[in-house]
Amino acid sequence: MATFLYKLGRLAFRRRHFVALIWVALLTLAGVGAASAPAAGTTSFSIPGVEAQKAFDLLEQRFPGASADGGTGRIVFKAPEGQKMTDAANKATVEKTVDALGDGSEVVSVTDPFTTGAVSKDGTVAYTSVKYDAPGMELKDSTRDALEKAGDEARATGLTVDVGGDALQAGAEPGAIGEVIGLAIAAVVLVITLGSLVAAGLPLLTAIIGVGIGVSTITALAKALDLGDTTSTLALMIGLAVGIDYALFIVSRYRSELAEGRDREEAVGRATGTAGSAVVFAGLTVVIALAGLAVVNVPMLTKMGLAAAGTVVVAVLIALTMIPALLGYAGKKVRATGEKRRSTGDRTGDRTGDRTGEKIGGKTGEKGRPGKQAKPGLGVRWASFVIRRPAAVLLLGVVGLGAVAVPATQLELGLPDDGSQPTSTTQRRAYDLLSEGFGPGFNGPLMIVVDAKNSDDPKAAATTVTDGIKDLKDVATVTPAMFNKAGDTATITVIPGSKPSSTQTEELVHTIRDQGTDVRADTGAQVLVTGATAMNIDFSQKLNDALIPYLGLVVGLAFLLLIVVFRSILVPLKAALGFLLSVLAALGAVVAVFQWGWLGGLIGVEETGPIMSMMPIFMVGVVFGLAMDYEVFLVTRMREAYVHGESPSQAIVTGFRHSAKVVAAAAIIMMAVFGGFISSTESMIKMIGFGLAIAVFFDAFIVRMAIVPAVLALLGKKAWWLPKWLDRVLPNVDVEGEGLKTQADAASSRDGDEDRELVRA
Repeated sequence: MATFLYKLGRLAFRRRHFVALIWVALLTLAGVGAASAPAAGTTSFSIPGVEAQKAFDLLEQRFPGASADGGTGRIVFKAPEGQKMTDAANKATVEKTVDALGDGSEVVSVTDPFTTGAVSKDGTVAYTSVKYDAPGMELKDSTRDALEKAGDEARATGLTVDVGGDALQAGAEPGAIGEVIGLAIAAVVLVITLGSLVAAGLPLLTAIIGVGIGVSTITALAKALDLGDTTSTLALMIGLAVGIDYALFIVSRYRSELAEGRDREEAVGRATGTAGSAVVFAGLTVVIALAGLAVVNVPMLTKMGLAAAGTVVVAVLIALTMIPALLGYAGKKVRATGEKRRSTGDRTGDRTGDRTGEKIGGKTGEKGRPGKQAKPGLGVRWASFVIRRPAAVLLLGVVGLGAVAVPATQLELGLPDDGSQPTSTTQRRAYDLLSEGFGPGFNGPLMIVVDAKNSDDPKAAATTVTDGIKDLKDVATVTPAMFNKAGDTATITVIPGSKPSSTQTEELVHTIRDQGTDVRADTGAQVLVTGATAMNIDFSQKLNDALIPYLGLVVGLAFLLLIVVFRSILVPLKAALGFLLSVLAALGAVVAVFQWGWLGGLIGVEETGPIMSMMPIFMVGVVFGLAMDYEVFLVTRMREAYVHGESPSQAIVTGFRHSAKVVAAAAIIMMAVFGGFISSTESMIKMIGFGLAIAVFFDAFIVRMAIVPAVLALLGKKAWWLPKWLDRVLPNVDVEGEGLKTQADAASSRDGDEDRELVRA
């Protein structure tokens, strides 16, 4: 691996014009494709195999044209103080609004609150519902505009009017200002780490190009593959983070190779062969984690994972090819590590063979030049401290993360609804008005589908279901059964007494389903519970059921991959256990902020509630991949030093000397990128941004920087133990660059032989 990448890096350095042209052409092609592609809405939400989805599918068959999974809009009216909605002027405004809504092209039906009884008991609140023939997330912008315009016109008459329903879901918008701030922080960190604006600009430039190609490709294929806005948001988030980090590691290693006295082409080759090998395997772990989301069997998650994985692949390829090419363009503007002033000159030369040190692999002293020993950096001092006190550091790290993880034991899962929106939004105000006038359950009605095709008396079966539900706890209203034309299928609407995201409503759904088992045994009719609330409950349960298999698949595959990389059993095992600790701590922090409300005001959390149901499995996938990035980058340098003859303790210090500063910078950059999404108004994006940012902090600075060296110090040589039979079976991927050292020794030997021949001649 190292030898191949070494040759690839040198080739890209020499053929820099060709490499740059290829990537610019790909970016242009993707951009043109995105600009000319037809507009696409957010991915349609379906969950194969769950009861709520089966009920939707059944309704499509038995109630053709009814658009069972169609979107809904709701306009809620509240009369001014001292008035009622039944007053003539207010009633006229509502009826005018109903008429205006009925003219929409995607509208199936509009309810009149005065004929359907949608007026509160005190007469102050009323609402009208609009049914559409397309899912709420796929409606045209003109349809949403018409709904909002109708609300605005009614509001102008003096009524309090707000609009809600899934028809207003126009897709998750990331926080643009936050992204800019995140990139600005990343730029500052890069300048501090790499020492120059040019060197810092290379990772930013290549990351932006990689994300541009990835997101543009997603946009171009969105219509054909039914890719939604959230898909590109995840790709942008992950692509920026790993794109900057991967390029940073190669540029940093390049500067170190220059400091060893090598010419620029040789330094590029060695940086690509060593740090590039770590980039390849780190990227593979991220790809495995993201692509593994397909095992959940939720189309939306599968597409999100595969799209983000594709962006990671692009980031790896750009780091391995475009970074060497750009380093060729940069020339002397990217200096060796430790070189402070341009006036001292370029000690490494800029032409093949122009060296200040020995031939390939030679050194001239510390950092490629003679002089007194440099003062140990913070990373070396910290590593030395950990080696002296490994047990104490390990205990403190584990106990600290364990304490932060405690709130995760109270994790409650659900999907965000209008009740989790900021109070400044019309959706949230409509939600609150409806709760005030009719009770919280009106925001999440349940639809009961009675499939009586195999029943001898369908009407009696439907009556049995209705009567049974009326007697259940936490039921506010049950509407009479409505049959289809064939008379073999009925729908019943149930209004719970509690809000949609409450545990009481979830228990009610399960109780109705349990009761349906008895109904089927007695009457032959099948009872199915669906609706947005039931779909959310089923989605959460499906993700919970898939978490353990997904975790086993991802961690198992990555464990095997890391055995190949590190040629050790205990190091990959330690890496996996450390990841579990960091992800549990991150989930604990998410619960404390978004469910309990601790410090929520600092990041704009206005409403606490259940944690988004996809958060645990999503964090497992993304955080595992990113955690293995730091593991690979940090520990491969330790492995490299150990293989080249250093003691286990010395190898730990060497790994920190060369990698700690860069790993810390990479983590800060990743936290800044993820943290930029906390400014999003969408609670889902805000939660993902916070969760990933805090997880990177825990994993990089506590697990990888403290727990990992402590464990390695305690294990000593045992850390690198591998059974001989397994050593013979495993392929040698040479991440440490041992093949490059062999090549250097051979080249040095050939040069020595030539010199001796010249002397004898």
